[in-house]
Amino acid sequence: MDLYVAWLEDPELSIGVSMSVNAWKTNSRYNALHLSKKLVPIINAVKDAGLIVMAKGSYTAPGSKGNRTTRIRASKTLQGWFANAKFGREAIGQAEGQEVIILKDGNNKQIEYEDTSETNKMREELEAYNSLLRASFVDIPSQDDPVISIRDEESPEHRVIRLGGGTPLTRRIFSRNSWEMNGRFYGGWWQRINEDWRANIFINDAPTVEVDFQGLHIKMIYALKGEDLVGDPYDLSSNVFQWISSQQRRSWAKRLVLTALNAKDKSSAYRAFRDGFPAGDFARTQMDEELDWLLDSFLQRAPKLEDYLFSDKGIELMRLDGEITARIHRQFTEKGIPVLSVHDSYIVECSHLAEMKEAMVRASEAVVGMPLSISVKLADMPESVEATDEAIQEHILGREVVRSQGYLDRLARFETRKACG
Repeated sequence: MDLYVAWLEDPELSIGVSMSVNAWKTNSRYNALHLSKKLVPIINAVKDAGLIVMAKGSYTAPGSKGNRTTRIRASKTLQGWFANAKFGREAIGQAEGQEVIILKDGNNKQIEYEDTSETNKMREELEAYNSLLRASFVDIPSQDDPVISIRDEESPEHRVIRLGGGTPLTRRIFSRNSWEMNGRFYGGWWQRINEDWRANIFINDAPTVEVDFQGLHIKMIYALKGEDLVGDPYDLSSNVFQWISSQQRRSWAKRLVLTALNAKDKSSAYRAFRDGFPAGDFARTQMDEELDWLLDSFLQRAPKLEDYLFSDKGIELMRLDGEITARIHRQFTEKGIPVLSVHDSYIVECSHLAEMKEAMVRASEAVVGMPLSISVKLADMPESVEATDEAIQEHILGREVVRSQGYLDRLARFETRKACG
């Protein structure tokens, strides 16, 4: 079933599988199906039968030092069987009892832990949230086929994202063997598409709007210090980097600052900044001295951030924004209102916009001591421009939505499944 789902999303997509017998622990909280080491010879037998293609210990080629997890994908023969399947993606759900509260070590590997009242509470709330998402229809009306192709910023490759049916399981992931690190929510396909695509999402056949926190981690740091940083923290002086546009300057500043917050030293931060752009992009040519200048200009705007740069503090700030999201999830789930979270922003039906804004204000104040500024994201509007009430109403009321036949068919199948329980 995993291979089938991967094939539906992209025929070239592989899935990771451990070929070490020591990795299959039937009593692990992360092994809901209680799969055992007997799966290893089965995988080898399926390979020998010509049903899967295997790359041992690498994403790309055998022996690669970059990744030691074996990758498998459906062979042409198995893909032919898949093409004749009498069921679709919507028929495949998640394993009952699959763990949704994940703790990882410093090497990003899942580790066991003892449950507490807090982990039990988090799991109970997240299971309720996932249950509500499963009972909700989340899709994009314009898409006749339930897929979109997105070009990665860091490469010329295109990613294929499958929409709708079989809503992914949302999990909350903590890192570095600590409940104080990370704690964000991961899983929805809406987290893997850009804001232009997200603006077209419908929930239960109703248009949505996305609301986000402005300069979340920057303003969060100021709030923890009992101060309010007014305005856009990435709105730098026009005297800086005059050879690029103001929008590009803002984008560079934001990426560099957030990279510096998550880095342990300057050299790795600057390297990560440059590597984050595709080959040939002008940003990759920026020298360390030029990036120093860009950061210095930002610190003139937000001087209290200086001690946080190159300090690996980002993962601690994620723990706080994860708690903000948990509070928002809880409030809307209790009311039966589905919310799609994208770390620092939230997608909700337009009719619940006012309630969402109020919830974000209350949640941020409860977590960091003061309400954080928020903004409404609208399609074709730069992130730095604040949407007026008039623009929001025009966005909500003036949209002409064409529901494709494929979308209507998916909606009808969803409603039939829901009616059947």
